[in-house]
Amino acid sequence: MKIRFWGVRGSIPAPGPETNRYGGNTSCVSITTADDRLVIVDMGTGLMHLGNALMAREFGKGNGRAAILLSHTHWDHIQGLGFFPPVFIGGNQFTVWGPGGSPKVLEDILEGQMDPNFSPLQTLKNLAATFDVRAATCGTPFEAEGLTVTAREHPHGATRALSFRIEEAGRTFVYASDVGYPESGPPDEAIAHYRGADVLLHDSTYRPEHQATRRNRGFSSYEDACAAAIAAKVKTLVTFHYDQDYTDDDVDGIVDACRTILSPHGIDLVPAREGDELQI
Repeated sequence: MKIRFWGVRGSIPAPGPETNRYGGNTSCVSITTADDRLVIVDMGTGLMHLGNALMAREFGKGNGRAAILLSHTHWDHIQGLGFFPPVFIGGNQFTVWGPGGSPKVLEDILEGQMDPNFSPLQTLKNLAATFDVRAATCGTPFEAEGLTVTAREHPHGATRALSFRIEEAGRTFVYASDVGYPESGPPDEAIAHYRGADVLLHDSTYRPEHQATRRNRGFSSYEDACAAAIAAKVKTLVTFHYDQDYTDDDVDGIVDACRTILSPHGIDLVPAREGDELQI
């Protein structure tokens, strides 16, 4: 699996000179399989830049196919859909797996953001590509473009979100953005979901002093992310979903603190940056 980061911020895009090094787009990650198939995780504003890159491939000719894993439907994870060039090319096909309990619930949410009051696109029906929307059943593995995916539901503020355990040829990548834990730390069920992963991408929104007053929002601090990585005995932790107010220097501080925590446990730390790739 080849992992590429197209958007690594949380909540709202944060463009500007103080976020250039890590990037200001919201959550979007692509996974390229061993046989060059494509899985996209979340559709934040980084999806636009992924789409521009895909237009030079089969997607620009209407011959593209990809799976999309959607953790949840907050704005910062779906706003890129209407700005994703491949959806305007007939013949492209997308299978969307996400929360909601039923395909209709999920499709209605995606349709809602296209309402004329919010978008000039007006409706999903105005997109030329085809969409097969499916509800992920937690705990039951499913196949997405050759990858084996197992979803787990976890609290995210007043709602729920999905994390994904993604496997190919004995390698495991876990995507766990927008994860909120109780003050006691990651529960056993979450640790079991992450256990032994080659790479755990984990929500690292806050520094601990900010987490203390914002725990009800459903995000993690970098200390939560490190605790999960250590308990699950993963090989590499990827920090992700940085708070929109944090500068690059602030994120540097998070990265340095994580390395200090993880080093005694032999766990590598890779900070997610727009444009960076990670081979598993």
